[in-house]
Amino acid sequence: MKLFVDNRRDGSRLLSSALAFSFVGLIRIDTSWGRVLFVAAGALSLWWWLCYRKLTH
Repeated sequence: MKLFVDNRRDGSRLLSSALAFSFVGLIRIDTSWGRVLFVAAGALSLWWWLCYRKLTH
């Protein structure tokens, strides 16, 4: 099972979606689900950004 794609176009879509979820969690950081969403989506964004940087095409 792959957790990231092989091309930059789809990688940027995944990354922008995770960043959008992180932003929603940041807006609602005063709630418990907002904190959970922010931490989870933020960690996923960071990992996908590292994977995205390795793509060449």
